[in-house]
Amino acid sequence: MNGARSLHLRAGLLSVLILALLLIVWQLATRPAAGSAAPAAAMTAEQIEYARLLGKDPGAEAGSTAGRSGFPTPSQLGSKVIEHLSHPFYDNGPNDKGIGLQLAYSLGRVGLGFALAALVAIPLGFLIGMSPLLYRALDPFIQVLKPISPLAWMPLALYTIKDSSISGIFVIFICSVWPMLINTAFGVAGVRREWLNVARTLEVTALRRAFEVILPAAAPTILTGMRISMGIAWLVIVAAEMLVGGTGIGYFVWNEWNNLSLTNVIFAILVIGVVGMLLDLLFARAQKAVTYAD
Repeated sequence: MNGARSLHLRAGLLSVLILALLLIVWQLATRPAAGSAAPAAAMTAEQIEYARLLGKDPGAEAGSTAGRSGFPTPSQLGSKVIEHLSHPFYDNGPNDKGIGLQLAYSLGRVGLGFALAALVAIPLGFLIGMSPLLYRALDPFIQVLKPISPLAWMPLALYTIKDSSISGIFVIFICSVWPMLINTAFGVAGVRREWLNVARTLEVTALRRAFEVILPAAAPTILTGMRISMGIAWLVIVAAEMLVGGTGIGYFVWNEWNNLSLTNVIFAILVIGVVGMLLDLLFARAQKAVTYAD
């Protein structure tokens, strides 16, 4: 116990040191360089307009607001993080919503699509895992549909559904189905024969056998499939929202890029990573809770 705690402590300290090193390198790479920007008086009107489109202020003192390459510094990012987290749920119109609202839209789409996929994939996976005939019949369809990129379904979804938000939910559904379906079938098919034979000997009904013998035994594998599906869904929703626009964290990234705000783009990337990590930790805890030792 003490050994494990010591390992976790040392790993945490090493992570902090790595983070500090990365921040130092970032700061050094983006620190202002004297004389790096041309004075506004020496620039033509076209050059001044171009500089403003790149997010620079030609009238400001050289190097006062931008780093060596125009990339934001850690302190600028920190200020932007505080600004966004101070008012995360403001709503000033379609193109100006707080990061909390954008996340809520994305998580709502992911949650609904993921839930629909679970309602389809887990029962169907049970049937496939318990029936070799059904497995052989459906396996060609699964192998053909599984490798298709979820975003490849987006044009078809937009054409048939004619609603960008529902199309995003459909894309989450289609990308979440396959890992859950395959892992559920694998977990059900891998249940020990001895346990099933004991259930038959005790004349346990099929429904009770499914819920009290097969489901607990296959639960760790099913949760693994759900964990993989959630990771893929969170990746896909960001890309889907970049394509269809409207609302969501993916649209926020694309909108801020169009506004040439690299600081907001980096902030959104960090938010996406942190939320993805928290979702993965949630499923990891659930998986650990249903895992048993022989």
